[in-house]
This record gives sequence, structure tokens and C-alpha cells, in this order.
Amino acid sequence: MSLKKLIFFGLPVVVLAGLGGSFLVPLDHEAIEYTKRRTTDPAAKLNDRLKSGSVKMPFFDDGTGYLRAVLDAFDIKIESQVMVFSKTSFQAPRIAPRTPRALYFNDDVTVGFVQTGDVVEVTSLDPKQGVIFYSLDQEEVAKPRFERRDTCLQCHQSGATLGVPGLVIRSVVSEASGYPMFQAGTKTTDHRSPIEDRWGGWYVTGKQTGKHMGNKVAADRDKPESLKEIEARFDGGRYLTPYSDVVALMVLEHQTQMTNLIVRVNFEVRHALHHQRTMNQIFGDPTGTKSDSTKRRIREAAAELVEYMLFVEEAPLKEPIRGSSGFAETFAKRGPLREFDLQTRLFKTPCSYMIYSAAFDGMGPEALEAVYRRLYEVLMGEVRVERLTLSDRRNILRVLQKTKSSMPEYLKTAIL
Repeated sequence: MSLKKLIFFGLPVVVLAGLGGSFLVPLDHEAIEYTKRRTTDPAAKLNDRLKSGSVKMPFFDDGTGYLRAVLDAFDIKIESQVMVFSKTSFQAPRIAPRTPRALYFNDDVTVGFVQTGDVVEVTSLDPKQGVIFYSLDQEEVAKPRFERRDTCLQCHQSGATLGVPGLVIRSVVSEASGYPMFQAGTKTTDHRSPIEDRWGGWYVTGKQTGKHMGNKVAADRDKPESLKEIEARFDGGRYLTPYSDVVALMVLEHQTQMTNLIVRVNFEVRHALHHQRTMNQIFGDPTGTKSDSTKRRIREAAAELVEYMLFVEEAPLKEPIRGSSGFAETFAKRGPLREFDLQTRLFKTPCSYMIYSAAFDGMGPEALEAVYRRLYEVLMGEVRVERLTLSDRRNILRVLQKTKSSMPEYLKTAIL
């Protein structure tokens, strides 16, 4: 990743390049204005309903506070619960193997809960402005409100999130207390990560007989490689379920990086178009012509998103996997492209369900056209992708033609 700042007649113009690396997108740039523009993400909409009184959220005195009400308001199923015991949150002092942090999620919202925590943590995906961070005080009031927390960007805007405000699943080696041993390194994981590198610092329940880093801590502080099965298990009675479902973990891993890619392509294209408009004004081009470099930036960003969306580099499963909480069954009922395989790969049809998200459609017409064009080229075999069989490509096209009405006509009518 590189950042170039070109000066034309005293005017700085930011130019991004590529989606990888560690470059941080300048969020105050006028093409983005992350902190200034009004958002319409699920948490912002819920705040409006709470303020008007059209929605009320009950508070429970059993230690969960507003948690159940928050999940109900966002339509998040408790079966999505996953548990992280490494101290990798701003509420770290309260997190330990006996008191892990619980995460719950759907396509747009992730909710974090910590025993005796001061707040419920929320990330909410806005169709235009990306991931927005909130907290909800765990004190009973007449009209609770989600407060925006841009300070979360200290950890949630980095190379691991592709330089945009985003989400990350990390695999770490933890001491028995839950403190991560950073000298051992950390791994950002998604569906491309080998199973043996995943879930360090997390509880994992369900059938997953292969080697992985979950449910383990370092036996010797001076030897991070000395992993042993963790002795202190959490009390499931203090949480909504006693599970940290392996299938939910795998879906969340895929979704976090897919979310980051959608946001990054959105921001990348907005930067590119803003730069092009600036150049056209400087050089007196009223036609709005796109330069070859602008077209290339948009095209390359779209190609990276499509490759991830189609699970091109997915790490194959060496053994079958089965969940524990019923997440697989509830998730599969929520829409297309959600039927699991869990024998050799995550999903039966290798195309991300996030193609149906408001954030995907909110990338803007230029980004969407580039993404759909690349998707067409891959599905029709014009761009060869070895991991996608002809059967895979036909199945993807069949499902999308039946369920994605907003696709361009050339995709709707394509025959393979």
C-alpha cells in the first residue's frame, strides 16, 4: 500500500493504491468525512426510535442489563454467541478465561458483552460510511441511547482492517490470565487462514477435531509455543448460552474481512472519483472523462473484492466440522447463499451472502459496475480462477439470477 500526495497549483490530492498493506485512509478527506456525515446505520436508526419512544428496551437485573433487549432490537440470534478470553478489548481488565467477552452478530451489527462491564459494545454497518462504533451504558434509564465512540478507531483502523474503520478477528497466544503474549505474534484470521492458525484466545465448541489454537493458553510465560488445554472454563449460566460455536466463529471471520473490503472499495472509489473531478477542473475538462489511472484503480479494487467474495483462497477443511449451538440451522434460514458444506469448505455455494447487504449496494454505481463486471468475467470464465469449478460458477449464477434483482441486465440474462 502506498500513499501519494500530488501537488497541482498548490492543491494537494490524495491518491490511494491497492487494498493491502497498512495505509490508513484519511477519514477527514472531503470524499469521506467519516465523522461529519449523517449515518443511517442500524444503531443510528434505533436511536431515533428510542428517542421517539416507539421502541423501548427492558433492563434485566441478572447481570446482563440491556443485552437481551439490544439483541432483540437488532434481530440478532443468541446462537451466534462466540467467546473470546484474551484481553483484547477496551474492557480488558474484566476479561479472563473465567469471564470471557461474548460477541453476537448478524450481517450488519456486532454486539459485545462483558461480565460486570460498564457498557454494551456495538459496531453498526452504515451503507455509505462503513463501520460505526457505539457503546450503550449498562445503567437503567428511561430512554437509553447508543453513544458513538470514534476513539475505537485507535484499534479498529489499521492494516488489519485494510486501513478503514473496520472489524478484525485476531488469533493470539494468551497467558493463563488472558493477557496476550504479543512477543509470540498475532494473526488476523479470515476464511483464507489455515485452521491450525485460528482461534488463539477464543473458546471453541462443537466438532473440530483438527489442530487449532482455540481453548488453549501458554503453559510457560517464557515459551509461547508451550500451549496447553485451558483449565478454567467459563460459567455458561452467566451468559445467554454455554457455547462458542465453531461455525459461528468461521462465519464471523469471513464476514469481518468481507465487511472491511466492501468499506475499503467504497472509500477507494470515492477517493478516485474525487481526484478525477479535481483533475478535470484543473485542466478544464467539462466532460468528466475518467483517466486510465482512475479506471485502473476502480477495476483493481473491484477485482480484490470479487476474489474474496468468491472464496478463491479459502483454506480447505481437512476434517468435517459441526457446530454446537444451532447457529448453522438459524443462519441458513436467513437468506440465500447461506447453506453450509462444512465437509471440505464453509459454504456449499462459494459466494458471500454479504452481496445482499445494504453496504454492498451502498458502494455507489461506479464501484458496483466494476464489481459486477468483474464478477461476470469470472463466472463466465473470461477470467480463469482454478478454485472455482464450472459447477460452482453455474450454481453461483443460478442463485444470483433468482435472488439478486438489482444486478445489471448482462448478469441477469447470462447463460453458462
